[in-house]
Amino acid sequence: MPVQLKLLSEPFAMCRFAPHTSAADLIPPAGFFALTRTEDEVSLVVDEAAVQPDWQAETGWRGMKVLGPLDFSLIGILSSLAAPLADAGISIFAISTFDTDYLLVKADRLADALKALREAGFVIHGN
Repeated sequence: MPVQLKLLSEPFAMCRFAPHTSAADLIPPAGFFALTRTEDEVSLVVDEAAVQPDWQAETGWRGMKVLGPLDFSLIGILSSLAAPLADAGISIFAISTFDTDYLLVKADRLADALKALREAGFVIHGN
């Protein structure tokens, strides 16, 4: 069975904060978010509507969720998704969770991304 994805309706933003920023101050009360802290930065991917005016943010991303859950023994899921997008010249931002993967592409390249993935045999639910 081919990998299936669900197109997410809300636009996303990627935000960058100083490494000492408190994560508790960033977590939105509802909606999708992914938070990562390294020694260099705190990164937050969040629904675009949650971005605050004083945040450093890259807006205009759209997301697709790989329908899962995916077993940890599966190999090459992200690679198989990234390859046709790379061939089409489309940059991606990937997020992995315990159950599945998410791919984000810039909104102005979404139609091209959907076309490339469908032509590669992936099933995408949603517009």
